[in-house]
Amino acid sequence: MPTPHKSGFVSIVGKPNVGKSSLMNRLVGENLSIITAKAQTTRHRIMGILNGEDFQIVYSDTPGMLEPKYELHEAMMSYVKVSLDDADLVLLIVELGEKFDEKLFEPLKNLATPVILLINKIDLAKGSQVVDKIAYWKDLIKAVEIIPVSAVSGENLDTLLPIIKKYLPEHPGYYPKDDLTDRSERFFAAEMIREKIFTNYDQEIPYSSEVGIESFKEEEKIIKIRATIYVERDSQKGILIGKGGSSLKKVGTEARKSLESFFGKQVFLETHVKVADNWRKHRLKLKHFGYLE
Repeated sequence: MPTPHKSGFVSIVGKPNVGKSSLMNRLVGENLSIITAKAQTTRHRIMGILNGEDFQIVYSDTPGMLEPKYELHEAMMSYVKVSLDDADLVLLIVELGEKFDEKLFEPLKNLATPVILLINKIDLAKGSQVVDKIAYWKDLIKAVEIIPVSAVSGENLDTLLPIIKKYLPEHPGYYPKDDLTDRSERFFAAEMIREKIFTNYDQEIPYSSEVGIESFKEEEKIIKIRATIYVERDSQKGILIGKGGSSLKKVGTEARKSLESFFGKQVFLETHVKVADNWRKHRLKLKHFGYLE
């Protein structure tokens, strides 16, 4: 008897900055989700596809669960909701020192989908902290499994795959076996530029910025990309560009290196900065940036 093929959608959810993107990149084996030390780096739902002979796992990295303050947050939380609705299995990530938040975890309360609770960052644990945390969460979250892991060191992640497969339905693959993601090359180009904005600027600049790819032309030996970085105010535009264009040049240089590593080809990157007034609060502008249908 041949081994039955299993396929399913596995949604990775949790508060901002608990390690969702690091975990998905580890599980898929590719850096699909951008990672910075700042909360709310992930704004979209990003799928990473892991294929094996007898399985296909479609992971979804989602924005961190939060109380929405404006339209962009509403759009981000709608990705989390859709991801939970679609899921065959949910990986809920909490970090070692995290406390239960009844309001934020409300959507998980009556979820029929099985939930695996991952306690992340155990590489920072002291004494009996891991055992204590497993006991703490056991009474608070209806989880089929509780697994302590470290997305950074990879500790315990090798135990995850067989457990995930156990909860997936028998089904043919949803995507071709050589697919790695559902996202376009333009999307990843924009995300890598945005990652460099997050790592090079403080305060509101990263959160007020959005990146649009105006053109993406792939030739035999080079990819030519023209990108526009949008900010909400003129003062932010000045900060982003920097004295004599120095700050923008640094972002461009770092982004180009990441793009060349990702695409395996020489990249020519041209960047411009424009103001889109209060774009995070306007539905029309969010639609233009691909956050709303």
